[in-house]
Amino acid sequence: MDIRFSGNGPGMAPLTWGQRAIWDTIRKTAPDDHYFNFGRVLAVPERVRPLTVTGAAEILRTLLERHESLRTRLGEAPRGNASGTTPYGKAVRASGVRGDDGAEPWQVLAAGGSIPVTVSEGDPERLRDALAKTAFDYGGEWPLRIGIVVDRGEVTHFVLVFCHLAADGLGAEVAITDLRLLMLRGSVPGPPPPSPLELARWQSSEHGLKVAAVAAEHWESEYRRIPPTMFERRADEAPEDPPIWRAHLVSRAMDLAVRRIAAVRGAATSTVLLTAASALAGRVTGHDLGVMLPIVSNRFRGDTVNAVTTLSQEGLFVLDLRVGGFTELLRAAKPAALRAYRSAYHDPDDRDRLTERAGRERGVRVHPYCCFNDLRFTDRVDASPDEPSVRRALAETVLTWPLSQERLNCRFCLHVTNEPGGLGVSLTADTGCLPRPAMERYLLDLESLLVEAAFREVLEPVG
Repeated sequence: MDIRFSGNGPGMAPLTWGQRAIWDTIRKTAPDDHYFNFGRVLAVPERVRPLTVTGAAEILRTLLERHESLRTRLGEAPRGNASGTTPYGKAVRASGVRGDDGAEPWQVLAAGGSIPVTVSEGDPERLRDALAKTAFDYGGEWPLRIGIVVDRGEVTHFVLVFCHLAADGLGAEVAITDLRLLMLRGSVPGPPPPSPLELARWQSSEHGLKVAAVAAEHWESEYRRIPPTMFERRADEAPEDPPIWRAHLVSRAMDLAVRRIAAVRGAATSTVLLTAASALAGRVTGHDLGVMLPIVSNRFRGDTVNAVTTLSQEGLFVLDLRVGGFTELLRAAKPAALRAYRSAYHDPDDRDRLTERAGRERGVRVHPYCCFNDLRFTDRVDASPDEPSVRRALAETVLTWPLSQERLNCRFCLHVTNEPGGLGVSLTADTGCLPRPAMERYLLDLESLLVEAAFREVLEPVG
């Protein structure tokens, strides 16, 4: 079925910093850019049942009208004419359509329209996967795919699949929270958060330019001293076919160990994991500096906390691995992580310029190609697990290979998730830089390091 909606608009603006960052990534990954689609499943609460299909459609319509990002697509940058009007652009695809003048696309907000909804009687998880398996048509398709699951005419689940240009992980959680509120209360309290068009205007303002300049200073200074890249392409061995593989480790032992370290050392669990991951990346590559690009939410302004958009960008984390063992590394990582988080809210054009400048000065392209993405939304610390119980949990660890594909814009991407069986750590890598046996060894070494560090001083350098 289709749902008709209307709202503020129409409008056009350049892409926001977050949109430009993910668009560049999408283009470099196409035609495998479905990799960046992600979905959420929301069960209808018992107190809301029975919910009819008509009632579900009304709730979805309200959600679409509240969040302008969900009805914003890509189009060509406007071309002025004698009347002062600017025509809406053609559809823009990840294959690289950039307009006749080579310009980046703009974001195009629609005032209204009609969005298709898939109605299914099957498993909501399977419906989510089916909706997410193909890349979006970024100019011709709405950036949200919707499904509803029914049982004997009653709606039991909502399924939302997001285009990464419209939302990041936290943005999707906001949409799901609002969807739940619309079911339970019939409305969402407070005014709508800033739209992507409003964010684009702020980022081009004097204040926004100052924020970008501070971030650019960090990138520029660090790019003069870091290794040109963390993972070189190997000339001695051919990559797998296809070259991109993902290893997924689920470990309850690592989950318990990380929580204990965080509690004892007064650190966030994400910082503990970032420290260990950087140290082991340095061990694998032989670099004295562990350099990673953590994905940062960038929701530091109060008015953007509840924004459904893509604000997340890469920060630049640099850790000197010569400072000592794990305890010393974790101590040094805390201020390094704060600097990285501040650097994440940056103008991608600034980063491109300084990357090119650093490459000219050093005579080699500078790019870490080493990412860290903590996808968890809560941080739980706990000093109570004892060593015997953590070591027994090592027997439950499971490693699988759930994904392979032809292209990815990075060489080493570490994702952290909460899984039913423990902490999930996925390593997606280019086997031309890190073979599959080395990927598996990296994840198991990460688990071992953290289990050891949870109960004793790991004094020897781990980089």
